[in-house]
Amino acid sequence: MFKWLTSAIIVAIVATGCSTVARNETSPSPQNNGQVKAQQSEPRKKEIKDSKKVAAHLEQLAKGIDGVTNAHCVVFGNTAIVGIDVDANLDRSRVGTIKYSVAEAFHKDPYGVDALVTADMDLSQRINEIGADIKRGRPIAGFAEEMADIIGRLIPQIPRDVTSIEPEKSQAPKMNKKL
Repeated sequence: MFKWLTSAIIVAIVATGCSTVARNETSPSPQNNGQVKAQQSEPRKKEIKDSKKVAAHLEQLAKGIDGVTNAHCVVFGNTAIVGIDVDANLDRSRVGTIKYSVAEAFHKDPYGVDALVTADMDLSQRINEIGADIKRGRPIAGFAEEMADIIGRLIPQIPRDVTSIEPEKSQAPKMNKKL
């Protein structure tokens, strides 16, 4: 028994000793790579100070893309949402190509680099209505109303959740039928 225990301890010590390597050889230390510096290659997003000016700028930029008939932009904080109008008869792949072209144009623009672009007709119209509410001086109320409309369309109606309304007895006339 003592021989087996001694043999097991010696094997364990040898196995652990063979697998250890000097820590300095496994990975280079950050001190040795002091010459490597990364530069940002993406355009930096500018802080939006005049939201009306930025919205008009992004609308004009989107309208300059072939296939875009109109554009609507709303700026909240430092984020822009742009809805584009395209010909209703275009197929899905062509609409996707136009939307991608708008996104490419925005990628090169410091204000549009993080903008959200949609070609959905309903969302584009709602963005236009939010913009009109902002111009009328009701930015929060207009946004809340349009978001409620959007969410109302997104939430599905499940037939199981529908409750039928039974008419009151005094309002419904009773009919006597004899067979």
